[in-house]
Amino acid sequence: MAEKYVYYFGSGRADGNASQKQLLGGKGANLAEMTSLGIPVPPGFTISTEVCTHYYDNDKTYPSNLKAQIKAGIEKIESSLQKKFGDLKTPLLVSVRSGAAVSMPGMMDTVLNLGLNEDSVKGLIELTQNERFAYDSYRRFIQMFGNVVLCIDHHHFENILESLKKEKGAEFDTDLCAEDLKELIPKYKTAVKHKSGLDFPESPEEQLDRAIDAVFASWNNSRAITYRKLNSIPDGIGTAVNVQSMVYGNMGETSGTGVAFTRNPSNGEKKFFGEFLMNAQGEDVVAGIRTPLSIERLADIMPNAHKELLEISERLEKHYTDMQDLEFTIENGELFLLQTRNAKRTAFAAIRTAVEMVEEGLITKETALKRVDPHTLPSLLAKIFDQGEKNKAIDEGQVLARGLAAGPGAASGVISFSAEKTVEVSKSGKNTILVRVETSPEDIAGMHSSEGILTACGGMTSHAAVVARGMNRPCIVGCGDLEIDYAKKTAYFKNGDNTVELKEGDYISIDGFTGEVINANIKTIPSEIEQVYLEGSLKLEESTLAQQYQKIMSWASEYSKLKVRANADTAVDARTAVKYGATGIGLCRTEHMFFDDERILEMRKMIVASSTEKREGALANLLPFQRNDFKELFTEMQGFAVTIRLLDPPLHEFLPHDNEAITELAKELGEDVKAVTKVIEEQKEFNPMLGHRGCRLGVSYPEITAMQTRAILEAACELKREGIEVSPEIMVPLVGHYKELENQSNVIRETAAKVFEEKDVEVDFLLGTMIEVPRAAVTADEIAEYADFFSFGTNDLTQMGAGFSRDDAHSFLPHYVDLKIYGHNPFQVLDTKGVGRLIKTAIELGKGQKNSLKLGVCGEHGGDPESIAFCNKIGLDYVSCSPYRVPIAILAAAQAAIG
Repeated sequence: MAEKYVYYFGSGRADGNASQKQLLGGKGANLAEMTSLGIPVPPGFTISTEVCTHYYDNDKTYPSNLKAQIKAGIEKIESSLQKKFGDLKTPLLVSVRSGAAVSMPGMMDTVLNLGLNEDSVKGLIELTQNERFAYDSYRRFIQMFGNVVLCIDHHHFENILESLKKEKGAEFDTDLCAEDLKELIPKYKTAVKHKSGLDFPESPEEQLDRAIDAVFASWNNSRAITYRKLNSIPDGIGTAVNVQSMVYGNMGETSGTGVAFTRNPSNGEKKFFGEFLMNAQGEDVVAGIRTPLSIERLADIMPNAHKELLEISERLEKHYTDMQDLEFTIENGELFLLQTRNAKRTAFAAIRTAVEMVEEGLITKETALKRVDPHTLPSLLAKIFDQGEKNKAIDEGQVLARGLAAGPGAASGVISFSAEKTVEVSKSGKNTILVRVETSPEDIAGMHSSEGILTACGGMTSHAAVVARGMNRPCIVGCGDLEIDYAKKTAYFKNGDNTVELKEGDYISIDGFTGEVINANIKTIPSEIEQVYLEGSLKLEESTLAQQYQKIMSWASEYSKLKVRANADTAVDARTAVKYGATGIGLCRTEHMFFDDERILEMRKMIVASSTEKREGALANLLPFQRNDFKELFTEMQGFAVTIRLLDPPLHEFLPHDNEAITELAKELGEDVKAVTKVIEEQKEFNPMLGHRGCRLGVSYPEITAMQTRAILEAACELKREGIEVSPEIMVPLVGHYKELENQSNVIRETAAKVFEEKDVEVDFLLGTMIEVPRAAVTADEIAEYADFFSFGTNDLTQMGAGFSRDDAHSFLPHYVDLKIYGHNPFQVLDTKGVGRLIKTAIELGKGQKNSLKLGVCGEHGGDPESIAFCNKIGLDYVSCSPYRVPIAILAAAQAAIG
């Protein structure tokens, strides 16, 4: 038996149903379902997605029996409507539309009014007794077919139409009469011949064949490819093609067309929402040719149609148990549904709809949790621009450049080119934007003091991007049209032949949602969630959104198996993390604690020290600072575990590199400038990321490890005496060989014994390591002997496992993703087949040696939903991410547990 490729729907029966979206596409499956429900749907048929796969796998050819099945489908429509395709008396006209399994609104192509030619247009006039409607439909068909199938730019037809309207004194298309529209037909056909070199096809069969070709081809047009990439839709699922009999909203003032939603897709309000136009076809509403009317007006113009539409919308929402997006046409007072699909919605609407549908008994809490996309949560939490002010700036042409939107939210402030300047200006009360070629750990104070960060270089996992997300700072990286001259304190924004120069102290605004850099000082406002949770300027009972958000997050916490911790280095970060639901700190990066004026000098003294005694003296001066830092963290975390990573970066990152700063350091140290310069030069490395850093520093200078261990445990002991519960976890970074961890473990445990004896109190603590070196993963059984926990540092594990730099790979990784070498940027979504296998190997070996081993992830992937699903699957205990990504991780963990 020949394989079935064409599925009919019409007259109350359908070959398919809503469960067959992979085969029929979302549109085809829902048309079939609505037909079976007895909802008025114009008859038609769906060509399955399997044909799309065949088309691309076989040099754009079709299965041998497809043509016969399409012919049979047309005959069924003809029989149902008593019309004939291309007939001179009762012509059947059809639409040809795309429809993938996942909704991709507006990304692929559509052809309407197909089947018209010089003869059948006369039959349409005779059939409808409406000459204006017939010629309007014909000119629309030529225009759409010419654009979609023959690839003629839309504006060529629009120019002809506008000239005619000007000649006739018509403001709108609807002001043109039948004779006016009739004039367009030969002009449009001449344009087709001139632009394509082809005569416009008169045969309805040829028109249909070529339209089907065009719709399948549109699966791989540039906008569809981009949309799939942005929304993580697989390329291989393909599109179906829906061939459906036309109904006409452009037959006069008793006809119309529109789009409606069963609830408001912007805010989730349970109120029928939509727009429509009378005497129009569907593309008129979408294209904005005329200003549409609010759906409420339909009750005045056509009350019966409005009432029926309301009843159908309520029925469809209950049937699909989700907000629906409907397309409808009214032909001479008779209502038809052309599409229903689960509506696209904002994060605000998703939260509200999910909660209220649970309360209405439509869905379960599990379903509600799956309805909210974790990726959209940052938009609920971040500051935003006053939209009126931003639109005004854009209208005035103030967009300077675009980069990669790496950190959520919006920010405005004066430009600062250094961390020091940023701190200085922020202390004066002004908002600042830190503008750098790229950032390093030395910029941490400036990043913290800034309202936002803009860099000319770097990718989505560069230092600037990672730290900004952790701080919830708006951030744009990789702004290729930005050049910075630090000496002249000038930024140059190049836009084509134009260059805009901005000086330090000039205002700019950056939008971390869109990547836009704007030459204006645009007002920002905090999100409602932030006003409730962090500022306390709004009470929970005053914010419906915050109440509904709280419900979603509490449900997520009920279902998730993975615990969620935060990457936090300060008490402020820790407090934010707890308020957003974190149950511990999975990564405290101690290197971020040394960059203020008092500490950096002692740090530099320690690095350039010419003897162990001098080094220990500098470390003794740093000890009180570190101890106080840890006391603040432990206090904020209220007994939750706090994982503290010992010093990790290469020491040269803490040292000055310009002559003036080196001279000043030598003076502070009482040393010769040449001697200090020599020490600094000796610290430089060809490849510092693989150099003298991590546990290698502790092995070389055990006094560093001893000082940090003492600071951690003295803080813990003092708080325990005060009755405050603490759970410290000391993490040794960059271990590649078990003897490194053995060495550092001895230092840590010896120091702990001394502290407990001195303080006359003991504190339980865990000692573990960050698995970020491939060698550590494949020798994890040896390493586990000395560890209570493994925390997978997936940033470096990806970097070393894949063999490319996270700071430089942005120049080629997008191309790799385009070529499907990687499905996603592996620094953003965990490479489960490669790096994931290293993690699984480490777990199997480590657990085999020590079953009590605690397991977590603390790289950037700890805040990515797809990576979290993998972590849940392989049995990790927790994930850790930046404080403002904690809600994302909690929701993603719940979704992973639900499945």
